[in-house]
Order: sequence, then structure tokens, then C-alpha cells
Amino acid sequence: MIDLQVTDKTHDEERQGEALIIDAPRVRNGRKLYIESYGCQMNFADSEIVASILLDQGFETTGDYKEADVVFINTCSIRENAEQRVRNRLSQFGAEKRRNPKLIVGVLGCMAERLKSKFLEEEKLVDVVVGPDAYRELPQLLNEVESGHKAINVLLSREETYADISPVRLNGNGITAFISIMRGCDNMCSFCVVPFTRGRERSRDPHSILAEAQDLFDRGYKEVTLLGQNVDSYKWKGKDADEDAGIEVNFAQLLEKVALVSPDLRVRFSTSHPKDITDEVLYAIARHDNICNYIHLPVQSGSSRVLELMNRTYTREWYINRIDAIRSIIPDCAISSDIIAGFCTETEEEHRETLSIMDYVQYDFAFTFSYSERPGTLAARKFADDIPEEVKKRRLSEILLKQQETSLYRLQQFVGKTVRILVEGSSKKSDQDLCGRNDQNAMVVFPAAEGIEAGQYAYVHIDRCTSATLLGTAVVEEPQIV
Repeated sequence: MIDLQVTDKTHDEERQGEALIIDAPRVRNGRKLYIESYGCQMNFADSEIVASILLDQGFETTGDYKEADVVFINTCSIRENAEQRVRNRLSQFGAEKRRNPKLIVGVLGCMAERLKSKFLEEEKLVDVVVGPDAYRELPQLLNEVESGHKAINVLLSREETYADISPVRLNGNGITAFISIMRGCDNMCSFCVVPFTRGRERSRDPHSILAEAQDLFDRGYKEVTLLGQNVDSYKWKGKDADEDAGIEVNFAQLLEKVALVSPDLRVRFSTSHPKDITDEVLYAIARHDNICNYIHLPVQSGSSRVLELMNRTYTREWYINRIDAIRSIIPDCAISSDIIAGFCTETEEEHRETLSIMDYVQYDFAFTFSYSERPGTLAARKFADDIPEEVKKRRLSEILLKQQETSLYRLQQFVGKTVRILVEGSSKKSDQDLCGRNDQNAMVVFPAAEGIEAGQYAYVHIDRCTSATLLGTAVVEEPQIV
């Protein structure tokens, strides 16, 4: 059994103690591993790679860190509160290490590169620090620790994609899975640490991506999410498997190739960048029923001046043009966003521009944050964090209120209609209810019905909704759906 604790930005909630039974026989050496992960879907996917590497080394896993020989925490540096949660958790692990001196505690991921010296030398919180491009070195690094030395590898790579490693699926539902299609980021958004903690952008071989998607489908998975910091800039050059001629594959072409694995394999992707998303991608979505009509397109701010300070390399007008294209080519597409309140020098008028672009787009949902300065970023070096905290909080509250109203309005459009969903399992609130997401990524909850099980597609008539969830009743016969 593998247990993973996750704070997942994508689902905007903390998920605890998810487990997966590993059916494949492996030689065990008695050492137990515990992993905890914080942050984005990419961190979740990376934890699956780490688990795969160490399971191949004979580790077994535990859901209780007090039973573990090795504890890893996979970290996030995007937001200040994520770093604070990690530090609090490391203090708890430290208390256990004082009880059990042989316990190895390690930090993985984005915070590893940024705070390596503090963790190892100054605060002495951990034994091993490993960056996101060095997970193959984990067995050797653990050997160094066991021989009495601190161990570190935070070197970033221009080639590493882990394309040949088959990840262990830590969410354990056997229905949905992530596939990393690229790593790193070449965009230098002034507020973001990712280019410094994950390195330069590199795309994974499309043949390995398609093989992973086919393997997942053959094993019963019904949905894959293609992951990258900026999926629209995916670009691979190489040789075709059967020909000597060189080929180039862009994201639209890759998306279509994955969709063609099977019409019963639902395909999602995240995250898109407004400067790079093309009509070619939109038309690929429109052509294939199994590519979900849902796009996460972070705006960050509705002000062109603030966007320039953020180095987002697009304007308000460009963003609206991309929204108009989505609405024209994929009329029923759901759109979500990331929004930052109180970026450096943001005025009240510019804050109102953000509120107005929310009115224009009518986001289905959004992930909203007040600006927190991240050390080492361009914004931290160039701009004063000059918006008072009480102003940030008030602006964020106004953004949140508007988004709650819009989310409710968008979900109300499904009431009285029937939607097709992929059933993911029991509802968190009641095992008498099932839940799943529709094409537009809205969560649907309905009473369990005979013949409907997790992993199946089902039709649900929507009776009512909250601002976050559609509530309905299963429909036995296939109807005309939304």
C-alpha cells in the first residue's frame, strides 16, 4: 500500500491519506517509505515517479510516518503559506527523528533547490535534499545518509523528463491519472519561482507519452490529464519510430494523438498560457468528443500595465481575443483561471479592471490569491511589495465574492439538463452517493443506483446545484446530453 498526503492547488483543498495497493510482485527489503506532497499537479506526478524509483529498490510503504524508515516531503514554493505548512510538518518529523535517530527525513521538489542550505546546515531539519531533476539519484543519496553523511543533489537538467519511468499511481482510484508531457518553464513571470526551481523547459518524447496513455487505458483507466507548466509550448523534434525522416510534434498534434488512443479515454490538460494557446488546439478539442471542453487559462490580472510588470507577455486585449476564440470554436467550453490580488503598485482602478475581466469571461471557477513576494523572483528584485496587507485582503475578498456568484451562475445553467459524467467513486460526504465530473470539469453528486459503478460513464439529470457542485439523479437510458 502506498499512502500520499496531498495539498492540491488544482482541487483547492487538502486531501489526506490516499492509498493504492500495488499488485505487481516485488522483492522487499523491509524498509518503509512515507511520502507527503504539497502544491500543484506536477508535484503529485513527481511523487509518483519517486515512489516508482524506490519501490524498485525494495521499499514497502506505510501511511504512518512513525513507522517509516524514510520520510519524504515533496514541497512547493509558489505560495508563502505552502512553505509555512512544510516547515510545520518538518518540525513534527523532527520530533519523531529525536525519538528514532535512524529515521531519514528528506525534502524533495521546489523548496529543495531554494532552501537547501537552510534545511541542511542552518536549521538542520533534514538529512537529504533532492531537486526535481535528481530523483534518479535517490538510492545513492540514501546510501550516503546511511553512511553518516548529509546528502544533496539539486542540479537542474536540460534533458531529464523521466520518460522511461512508469509512475506508481498514488491516487489509487484506477480511473484517472496524470501524464507529464514536459518539465520546467521558459516563461519568466516576475512573481514566479518555477523557472528557478524546475529549470528550463523540455518536452517529452511523444512516443513515450502515447505508450503511457495506451498502457493506462489497457489497465482500465478512463481519463488522463496531460501536465506541463505551459502545455501549449510543448514541442518535440525527432525521428519517427518507423521512418528516418525528422518530425515535429506540437501540443495540438499531441493532444489529438492521445485522443485517438480510444474514444473511451477522456483527455484533459493543464496548464495553458494565454500567449501560446492556438486556434489549432481549440479546433482539436472541438473535433474530438473525448477531449474535455474545459480550459484552465490563467489571467492573473485584468490590467495590461500590471500584466507587463508581471512579464506575462500579453495584454488584456490579447487575453480577451483568446477568450472570444474559445467561445466561438468551443461554445460550451468551461474556462477557469488564476488571479492574483494586490500585485506590486496595483491601483484601485486596475483592481476594478480585474473584476471587469471576470465579468467578461464568466469563469466557471478560479484559484485566487493575494500576492506574496517570493525570494529570488524578478518581482522581488525589481519591485517593492507596496500594497498593504489589509488592501490585498479586501481586494481578494471582492474577487472571491464575484467568483462565487459567477460559479453559481455557471452551474445553474446545467439545472434541468442531463450531463454525462465519469463516475470516480463515492461522495466524500456520504457513501450512499456517487460522484464524478462532467465534460466541463464540474463535480456532480447523485444517489448511488444499481448498475452504476466507479469507472463507468453515467448520465445524470441535474436537479439543483450549490456554488461548487451539481446535484442530480442517475438516468438509466442514454438521453440527449449537454
